[in-house]
Amino acid sequence: MRIATYNVNSITARLPRLLAWLESSGTDVLCVQETKCSVEQFPAAELRELGYESAVHATGRWNGVALLSRVGLEDVVTGLPGGPDYEGVQEPRAISATCGGVRVWSVYVPNGREVEHDHYGYKLNWFGALTTAIAEDAAGPRPFAVLGDFNVAPTDEDVYDPAVFAGLTHVTPAERAALEALRVAGLTDVVPRALKYDRPYTFWDYRQLAFPKNRGMRIDLVYGNEPFAKAVKDAYVDREERKGKGASDHAPVVVDLDVQTA
Repeated sequence: MRIATYNVNSITARLPRLLAWLESSGTDVLCVQETKCSVEQFPAAELRELGYESAVHATGRWNGVALLSRVGLEDVVTGLPGGPDYEGVQEPRAISATCGGVRVWSVYVPNGREVEHDHYGYKLNWFGALTTAIAEDAAGPRPFAVLGDFNVAPTDEDVYDPAVFAGLTHVTPAERAALEALRVAGLTDVVPRALKYDRPYTFWDYRQLAFPKNRGMRIDLVYGNEPFAKAVKDAYVDREERKGKGASDHAPVVVDLDVQTA
């Protein structure tokens, strides 16, 4: 089974590229973030023509998540159980389902904006709720993974220049402690290989020629439990999909599993 995660930065703007990538990559299950569309606007019909079922949690604003699967889509749960509100609502940042016998979550963790901003506290609270919500599946016998845009670089090696990020979000001790809590709960960081250069960055800003200069970050992550991690045969960042006109500022992370779909 091939599972991937991809922050598309607007699925409607990226649809032709996404459809072409799904066909060429042979992906069975895709975790999507930042759909930037409502459920009604989501291109379910176009994806169905390629053989993908869709589960969507979105409101039409700048966030939104989805799961696409051609190996089954069962027991869908929208939202983060016990998750915090921001400005009075629980934003659409998590969706989970069982696909071919593997339980997967697609998550779009809050950005945090600035360390002194309310959104930063919201981000840490959101992580706390996530850790609680996944605890049973993380410890269970079924392959299970949380994939998505975590908006945290796990180590200094996961940013092109740690000095540039000093004092900023995405690299603070508290955010990295939130990732450590997921590991304590039983999940492993499935680190992909880079197809170019020596670090598997997944995000490059659109500005200041960040992509051609490889000034990136690894913030799109795959955290799997022991049965999931043991089934991993390969993992890589599809950096090629970040190239060219109309690309997202993120690249897909692809994981190949040796599991029997059910």
